[in-house]
Amino acid sequence: MDEKLLILLKSVDTPTVCNAIEVAEGKRGFSAFTRGTMQCSAPNEPAMVGYARTARIAAVHPPTEPADVIKTRRMNYYRYMAVGPRPAIAVVEDNDFPNCIGAYWGEVNTTVHKGFGLSGALTNSVMRDLGDLPDGFPVLAGSIGPSHGFVHVLDFDQPVDVFGLAIKPGDLIHADRHGALVIPDVVIPDLHTAIKKLLETEKLVLDPARAPGFDFDAFENAWAAFEAART
Repeated sequence: MDEKLLILLKSVDTPTVCNAIEVAEGKRGFSAFTRGTMQCSAPNEPAMVGYARTARIAAVHPPTEPADVIKTRRMNYYRYMAVGPRPAIAVVEDNDFPNCIGAYWGEVNTTVHKGFGLSGALTNSVMRDLGDLPDGFPVLAGSIGPSHGFVHVLDFDQPVDVFGLAIKPGDLIHADRHGALVIPDVVIPDLHTAIKKLLETEKLVLDPARAPGFDFDAFENAWAAFEAART
């Protein structure tokens, strides 16, 4: 991904990218996005963009493996998150979903992951410490809660599922307060142009609608131009 595309992706919201992917594909029906309403720790911050660093956790029940096994896996998880292509997003599936209780994403863990150079976290699990999370590291989570429960890492660098979105390690993620999506590799070369085209096309309706004297006749003309530009 080149720097110009990265800058552009960070400047637009996830619905815009969702629509732009359809522009790049030349058809409707793109479906690689999350379902349902998620919680965003920083709804006014720019979108997070990055390659998925994946893991799975659980927290409702204590781990049954020996403590040294759990500790070793946890440290290997952090080592994995600390390396790899950048920009990157921590994508963590909670196996307890939809009954998650363990707030893996609080002040300490978000600060550690931000220090590793990650751009944010995407999870179906719980977040907490909302007043103390670091700036520049948004968390898009399934819920908000007070406890870490018995949270422990099950595995990492494996495919995961977050709110119906299947994500593989290395997938390019775009996420904000609306949800998250996986950008298909095939559209990346055309995505910059598709986003610019989409924004210009939307202005054909938005500019007249924001102008004084807008009425149905003005709308009809604007919509005709909009429809023509989309075909």
